[in-house]
Amino acid sequence: MIVQSAPGGEADAPHFVIAMHQHTAFAGSLAANFGNSEFDGLEPAEPMQFIVDHHDQGWADLDAQAPQNPDTGLPYNLTATPLPQIVTTSAGSPAFNEAHHPFSGIISSMHTYGLYRGRYGLSDKIFLDLIPNDLRPEVDAMLGDEESRQRRLKEQLAADDPDHASDDYLFHAYKQLQFFDTFSLYFHLAPEGERGPSDFLNVPRAVGDDVTISVVERPGGEYGLDPYPFGEDGLELATEGRYLAPQPPGTDLGAVLAATPVATQTVRLVGM
Repeated sequence: MIVQSAPGGEADAPHFVIAMHQHTAFAGSLAANFGNSEFDGLEPAEPMQFIVDHHDQGWADLDAQAPQNPDTGLPYNLTATPLPQIVTTSAGSPAFNEAHHPFSGIISSMHTYGLYRGRYGLSDKIFLDLIPNDLRPEVDAMLGDEESRQRRLKEQLAADDPDHASDDYLFHAYKQLQFFDTFSLYFHLAPEGERGPSDFLNVPRAVGDDVTISVVERPGGEYGLDPYPFGEDGLELATEGRYLAPQPPGTDLGAVLAATPVATQTVRLVGM
């Protein structure tokens, strides 16, 4: 679950709380509109769209429970979630996506593996280094299982769709997913007016051809991108979530959130 910071950093104010399926739905809307004369779109389209739409499926049960962070009175934010709970979500997404299509399963497994391994060198944040010694055997076993999953599914994909089974192509698709995920987090972690400029590295225009996309926040929920990777200039997209103020200790946040009306935050993406 993602708990967006409140405007001005006011801890007692309502926060926009985004379930992971709402986060991935926004990422999926980015993916569905990605591609133009400069940027290759999704290929194979349906399995790639599916994995973007479900890249955090393993969080579904935990999000429904919405365990409370005693320090905030809100659900645990994504990176503040206790490590044992994060570890339990890790294999769920690849298993779910593998059941849909081998390509979806491979990219999902790479996403899980990459989160622990510095996104295959694309990030200097090595989550594995934060895992305490008592959890390392479980995490190491999970990562070993994901390596085995990837080898098995690559063999299956190579037999059915060799054009999309090469390491170069799979890494291209993986980097597309990382852009959709991290660009979504740019909007989801901070409120409008506090997102500021940002750069997104290693965004693929084509296989082996990556660029940095610079983003500038403008008034009124508009964001300028250079270069612009989407098919429609002036693309308007919305994130669903629920506004929740800090609750007393012991509150069943899952029930509170389920009874809270869904709200939206809208952004407009334009070329610069």
